[in-house]
This record gives sequence, C-alpha cells and structure tokens, in this order.
Amino acid sequence: MTAMLSRHQDPIIAIATSPGRGAVGIVRVSGPHLKTWADAFCGKPLQARQAHYLPFNDDTGEPIDQGLAIFFPGPHSYTGEDVLELQAHGGPVVLQLLLARCIELAESVNPHTGKVLLQGLRLAQAGEFTQRAFLNDKIDLAQAEAIADLIDASTSAAARSASRSLAGVFSQEIHTLRDSLVHLRMLVEATLDFPEEEIDFLQKADAQGQLERLQSQLEKVLVRTQQGALLREGIKVVIAGQPNAGKSSLLNALAGAELAIVTPIAGTTRDVVQQTIQIEGVPIHIIDTAGLREGEGIDEVEQIGIQRAWAQIAGADAVLFLHDLTRSHEPAYLQADLKIQESLAAQLPNGVTLLNVWNKFDLAPDAATSRASVNTSHDIDMSAKTGLGIDRLRAKLLETAGWQPASEGLYLARARHVQALKRVQSHIEMADAHLRAQAQSLDLLAEELRLSQTALNEITGEFNADDLLGVIFSSFCIGK
Repeated sequence: MTAMLSRHQDPIIAIATSPGRGAVGIVRVSGPHLKTWADAFCGKPLQARQAHYLPFNDDTGEPIDQGLAIFFPGPHSYTGEDVLELQAHGGPVVLQLLLARCIELAESVNPHTGKVLLQGLRLAQAGEFTQRAFLNDKIDLAQAEAIADLIDASTSAAARSASRSLAGVFSQEIHTLRDSLVHLRMLVEATLDFPEEEIDFLQKADAQGQLERLQSQLEKVLVRTQQGALLREGIKVVIAGQPNAGKSSLLNALAGAELAIVTPIAGTTRDVVQQTIQIEGVPIHIIDTAGLREGEGIDEVEQIGIQRAWAQIAGADAVLFLHDLTRSHEPAYLQADLKIQESLAAQLPNGVTLLNVWNKFDLAPDAATSRASVNTSHDIDMSAKTGLGIDRLRAKLLETAGWQPASEGLYLARARHVQALKRVQSHIEMADAHLRAQAQSLDLLAEELRLSQTALNEITGEFNADDLLGVIFSSFCIGK
C-alpha cells in the first residue's frame, strides 16, 4: 500500500470494463500531462470533454479498431488528473491490443522535445483510479467505498442507498457531527490556559448542552448507519435441528427454489448449503446444515457434516432451531431436542438470536396447540411444504436483524463505519463524565473529544492509516 501511495504520480492504464466479450469496451488512462501523448495516440488534437470518432492505429498505421476518444483535462475529471478514455468494440483481443499500443507509444520519443512521450506509464493496480480520486479530493473515503458498493449492489434498495452515499449524504452527516465536535473541542481547549476561569467559562458557553446535543445527533446517525450496514452486509441465518425436521425444505421454501435435496432418509444433507435471499431489500444469508444427532449409525461423512454444522452455528447472527411437530409427542425425540437446545445455549455467542420454529403444521395441527415450548415468545408454527407461516418467519428475521422498514433516505454503510461511530459514542460518553466532574478532569475531557474526532475522521478519510486504505481499495476491480 505504501508503494502505491509513493507511485501515485505515475500515469496508469487499465481496461475499465468487465472481462469477456461485450458491445463496448473501455481503456482508461490517467496521469499528469497526458495531452501530448493522447494527441499522438489519436493522430489529432483532442478537444476537452468532446467525443472524437476515429481509428485507433497500431505502430504501422493500420487500424486496430474504430471508436471514440474522450479527453478530460484535470482537475475536472474522475481522478482529478488528465484522463483519456478509449471506447472500442468490447472484444478481449481488441482491448488488449489497444492497451499494448498505448504502453508502446508512451515509450516513444517526442520528435519536438526529444523526450519520452509519457514516462512511466504502467498498469493500474486494483482500485487505483478511485484511490486517485480520493487522494486528489474529488471524493472522500466513504464515497469511494460507495462506488464499489454501487457496482456490487444486488438489490434496487442497495443500489439506491449506495447512490445516496456516493452523492455524499452519509459524508455530510459525518461532517456535521465533526463540525459540532470541533467547535466543542476549541471551546474546551481554549479554557485549559485559564484554569481559574475554565468552569465558569464552559458553563456560560453551555458546553454541557452542546455535548448533549452532540450525543443525540450521534445516536440518530448511528441508527441510520446500522441500517445502511445491514442493507449492505445482511445477516447470516443458520437452520439447525435433528435429521428430517425439514431443514432443507425450509431452505427451499425461503429461497423459492429447489436448492437442497429433500428425502425422508435421515442424514441426506451432509454438507453446508447456502443461499442468499432478499427480504425487503435486506440480504439474508440462509445456511442449511446437516441434522444434529448423536449415537450409532452415523458414518464418517455425516459426522464431518455435523461438525461443519456446529461451525456455522458458531458464526451465525441468528439460528433457526427447527422442530418436527409430528414427533413432538415422542420422548426420545424431545430428549434429543433438549440436548441440542442445551448445546446451543452453551455455544452461541451473546447477542445471537435463537428462534424455535415448529415445522410440519400441515401434518400435526393439533400438536401445535398442545405442546409446551421452552420459549414461547420466540416460537413460530409453520409448514415448509405448504408455505404456512413463511411470511411470519421472514418478518421475524427482519425484526431479529434490527431492520426498520420505514427507513427513508437510507444510505449504504459498512461495518467499519458502525464500529467507528460506536467508538465515537464511547469517547463522548467518557467526555460527558469528565465534564460533569468539572475542573479536575478537563484535560481528560479534551483528550476524549480529540479521540472522538479521530474516529470520525476514519470514516471519511481525513485521517487514515495506510493499511486501512490498502484493504479498502484492493477490493475494487482493476479498471476502477
């Protein structure tokens, strides 16, 4: 990552469209002082921000292809540098030939100056075009992440929310918080030089009121950010239970497709089967697992499947413990369910929701009314075969995730944004405690406010470690 930052003045080039065949393919070049080289490549002077239809010639003057060339002089471009986009037919060979010709011409000598036309033109690294837009203050870090999220959006809700983030809606909320925090910091730090007057000064300036308003504002932003992160990340839901409880049937019912094999034979599912579904635009990653059981008759393959099931359960956000209503009167079955329940209670991390779901209501409706459950508040009666109760289960999953359907103007966010805001919240709470303690803790108050601002700055990138930038931009595709 440090090497990337040290080479950010090099001109870079990449194919900016997806691999494979397409109607149109784009080769993008960015760097300082591209104009002379761009004119030489195109064989004519290019007017800024105008599409020029012309041949793209090889070193012998023969056309590789015919297409459009558009020159964007910096700083009015995507990266803030000079940018040339070549739009050709989208064949992989054509685009590779254009790429090679661009690099070849860059090493040619300008007959008028005797210098190389474009010194150091190299292939772009993943995300380097967008990174340059960030480094040249065209976008902040949250907006840069929104570009990748917009490309990866799997639902219309996610795409609209990513677009709002790209437009700066999320960043503006962070900037508003930061401005309030900076104002309070200035007020507190200005009093440190006058210890005999600092408390009266802070009281007259309503420092406590400012801090409380900041806390209230932060809480609202944190809620919206958690919703945005949920819309992007979704939740992981694991279906667990004894063999033949209907786990695979439930996966198929939730997904609306025959994804898992369903048979009356115990141990049919021996490995993890995963499918992502959308509920109100929220990704729900449903995982079907091998039936949990002990005793004789379990072969080595099924045992591995059971171990993998427990591994998935350990990393779940929610677990659907599926019970079979048709066997709810059998002591052996209930005893085995109880053992699983105890194991789940012991192994599930804090904060993971366990939902008891009773399947096969269509076959045993009377059993549903007579049974006694361990936790009736989390019980759902359903039939994976007929679809009865599926809508209620979907709604319960959204409720478990903390989704608020009435969220308006939502922006997409990431888990790191939520974590940063929670750190801000923690520092602000400490600052509040120090302020209430008055003079003896004023220097600690100032430090907590400084740490709060540092955490906020991590979101938009005003202050960031190189390794964090490396993780973010390395996830982009090459042409971005």
